Amino acid sequence: MLLLDTSGSMQGAPITALNEGLKAFKDDLAKDTLASRWVEVAVVTFDREVKVVQDFVTADQFQPPTLVSTGSTHMGSAIHKALDMIQARKEQYKANGVAYYRPWVFLITDGEPQGEPLGVVEQAAQRLKADENNKRVAFFAVGVERANMTRLAEIVVRTPVKLIGLDFVEMFVWLSQSTQAVSHSEVDDQVALPPPGWGTV
Repeated sequence: MLLLDTSGSMQGAPITALNEGLKAFKDDLAKDTLASRWVEVAVVTFDREVKVVQDFVTADQFQPPTLVSTGSTHMGSAIHKALDMIQARKEQYKANGVAYYRPWVFLITDGEPQGEPLGVVEQAAQRLKADENNKRVAFFAVGVERANMTRLAEIVVRTPVKLIGLDFVEMFVWLSQSTQAVSHSEVDDQVALPPPGWGTV
């Protein structure tokens, strides 16, 4: 699940670099025949609205969207939406007897929650922490340029990573290669991920 900030502050070079990164993600996943059929991708964007840009599809069916930026930053609502979609997808798997890996959510933002009630954000943070603690999801947060890393760290469990410059392409290639490694493992295996050379903690 890609949870992408498309608020007004992402205008210009950041949103252009993000769109290029999405294409690199698609292209790199396509090189791995197994991963392109096993890895599922969904995209939710958030600005003043939360939009499901792409519901879950296998990577070979994923078409990178062209994102535009506008408005405020409804991050809390977006986290709720992502977790709702993941829960619904898991229930579909269970109903059909399909084993699945722990879902990943990759949040990318250049700011902090804005324009929505504080309670929505706090509820999202509590829900996220419960889902992480119960191994229902692995949630990664990436901060771009002016992102409030302190505020991000209050919302998520894992330490947020600060993107170096606008190196979305390298980040998405890392994400692709990491998901490929997981797709080649058994469902309960622990998989060592490559170090994220595109970011700093």
